[in-house]
Formats: sequence, C-alpha cells, structure tokens
Amino acid sequence: MLNAISGIIYTAVLAVVFAYWEVQIEGQHGHAAKLPCWRKEDGWIVKKIFGGTPITGYHIGMNLFLILAFHFVFIFTDWTFLKEVLIAGLIFEFLILEDFSWFLINPHYGFKRFKKEHIHWHRRWMGPVPSSYVYFGILAVILLTLGSQSLYL
Repeated sequence: MLNAISGIIYTAVLAVVFAYWEVQIEGQHGHAAKLPCWRKEDGWIVKKIFGGTPITGYHIGMNLFLILAFHFVFIFTDWTFLKEVLIAGLIFEFLILEDFSWFLINPHYGFKRFKKEHIHWHRRWMGPVPSSYVYFGILAVILLTLGSQSLYL
C-alpha cells in the first residue's frame, strides 16, 4: 500500500507545481482566455464531452503532454491493464488537484473567489465545486482502488 500512497502524494505535489507554472502562463485570465491559441466555445463536443467548458489548443497540448508523461513508466516496466487503470486514476487525481491549486495559488483568485460567479469557464457546478471535480473524483477513487492491485501482482 505504501507505493500507492506514495504515487498519490507525488501526483498531488506534481499537480501543485504544474498549477504554479500554469498561473505564470495564464495570469488572471483562466482557461487560456488571453493566450494565442484556438478555442471552441460551443457545439456538441463542448456540451456533451467537456461539460460546457471550452476546448483550447493550449489545454489539448497540456493534456497530451500529461498523458505521455504519466505513461513514461512503461519504458521501464511492462504494460498491464491494471497499471493502465492506476495511471488513469492518477491522471484524474492530477486534473482535479491541479485545477483547484490554480485557484489557490493565483493571487487574482484564492479560496475566497473560488465560486461559480468568478469562474466563467467552469459552467456546471455541484454545490461548491465544478461538476468535473465530482465526476473525476469518483473516477479517480475507483480507478486508484482497482489499479493499486497492480502493485501487488
């Protein structure tokens, strides 16, 4: 179990560092609002797949980088389905913690401004958090629980 906990903690630290980096890139203009990249604000993909959150070239590139970085381990170890499940769980954990950390670290937001009325790019909320946090959190717990079994095989 120590390896699973270490992976979860490492991923949390990685998410905070990445959030810091992203704050330096985006500043107060979240979700690449002022970056010179393409963005898609509407359409069925935005509504159905991304929960209403706009898609940007910046975020596609960032997420592809993250997926590749998390899969780096397969250069050194054999691929298994359970290891893939574990990595998917770590990625979902990362996405939640990185996004939330962005608000905490960003001097233009902070915890007090982590509210729907200040964050236009998270269009769907469940109580005090964006709905993606809830869905990704449930997925992360399930995938991390199942995938952690790969550490004992």
